[in-house]
Amino acid sequence: MFLASAKKLRSFGIIGMNQRNFGLISRYNPRHLYPLVDDKLKTKLLAQQAGITVPKLLGTVQYQHDVKLLKEILRPYDQFVIKPVKGSGGKGILVITKHDHNLYFKPSGDAIQLADIERHVSNILSGLHSLGGKPDTVMIESLIQLDPVFSDYSYEGIPDIRIIVFRGYPIMAMLRLTTHASDGKANLHQGAVGVGIDIGTGRALHAVQYGETVLHHPDTRKTFSELVIPHWDKLLHLAAACYEMTGLGYLGADLVLDRDQGPMIIELNARPGLSIQVANYAGLAPRVAVIEALKTVDPDPQIRAAFSKKQFSVDSIIHSPRPQHTRSDDPDP
Repeated sequence: MFLASAKKLRSFGIIGMNQRNFGLISRYNPRHLYPLVDDKLKTKLLAQQAGITVPKLLGTVQYQHDVKLLKEILRPYDQFVIKPVKGSGGKGILVITKHDHNLYFKPSGDAIQLADIERHVSNILSGLHSLGGKPDTVMIESLIQLDPVFSDYSYEGIPDIRIIVFRGYPIMAMLRLTTHASDGKANLHQGAVGVGIDIGTGRALHAVQYGETVLHHPDTRKTFSELVIPHWDKLLHLAAACYEMTGLGYLGADLVLDRDQGPMIIELNARPGLSIQVANYAGLAPRVAVIEALKTVDPDPQIRAAFSKKQFSVDSIIHSPRPQHTRSDDPDP
């Protein structure tokens, strides 16, 4: 399906790079708002101001001469995540799950030393992983704890949920599952599994790894047919609320389920990729058309999420192609 001609792809409703860049990003995302999501520290502050749960900030490093302070910053913590503030695509993220004397352990079990972490942080500061290769800042966050529902579906890392939000309406979602090949990172290009998710129910629809259909997790061998994401209504509501939080009309909201704190936002993206269509085996274009046809955008993110659940559930797409947007006080009919 996805290797077909351009004409055939359009017939499936597949959005390509040009249509995304000019028809969605340029049209609906004012450039002056990009820093709100390109800078992860700013995103975290915005989310906190909106009352949205985010991973705890443990520390930051801004300058090369501060790299020597890492030992003291990290001393109280056995687990943590190091990220470039302006990184993209999961690049430059270092996850540590255990600290034992002078050794720090990655999710794979590989051990590194403080000098390795200092070198990694120095590379981030120099801009190795940042957008445009510009000097960057390092932030250190608490490690998200794996929700037991994903124990059999993820390997050596924490899965995340990418939800595409258009004019405040969640229109497509996928779960990104970590694998040994992806080094415990939820990055499809590095070998994570992308699982298309039914907007209406939170159920798994279709899964891919390296663009090829898979029926089970490559490491745990668990099949995806019974996978249902809990707290689905809350996740959709959080994603929808990112519209007011950022002012961006087309964005990707990345969320996780923490074992202790539940749903939280980890990152927002003003230029979300298009592989979510492959994971869902469906195109974005028909869903974009539904939202563009709406005369008004409901000011309540919870009601927008409820509309999306009705309109973009698998059953609705198959049986009810015409959108019916009616306001209701019941967010989960």
